[in-house]
Amino acid sequence: MKIEILYFEGCPNHKPAVERVQEILREEGISADVVEVNVSDSRIAHDIGFLGSPTVRVNGLDAEPSATDARDYGIMCRTYAADGGREGVPPRGMLRIAIRAASSGVINE
Repeated sequence: MKIEILYFEGCPNHKPAVERVQEILREEGISADVVEVNVSDSRIAHDIGFLGSPTVRVNGLDAEPSATDARDYGIMCRTYAADGGREGVPPRGMLRIAIRAASSGVINE
């Protein structure tokens, strides 16, 4: 399994997202290659479909299921629905579901 954490330099939520992914992997007893990808300009952001920082992809798919239709690419902060509000780090439950699905083979590598 490969997990990519896409971010832009200076994003305050980049490291907390990395830590959250690593915590969930430990809790689940799952090993994965975790790769941090610095998206350095808007052209690259558009080319790779970068929806903002941090973005977590598990085996190439965004961990947020509703993001499949999003097209707002660019160097910007990303927020996620969590506990009736918005936060800058992907929620634990969402990450856990994406990681479990990939681990069980529901998401192809």
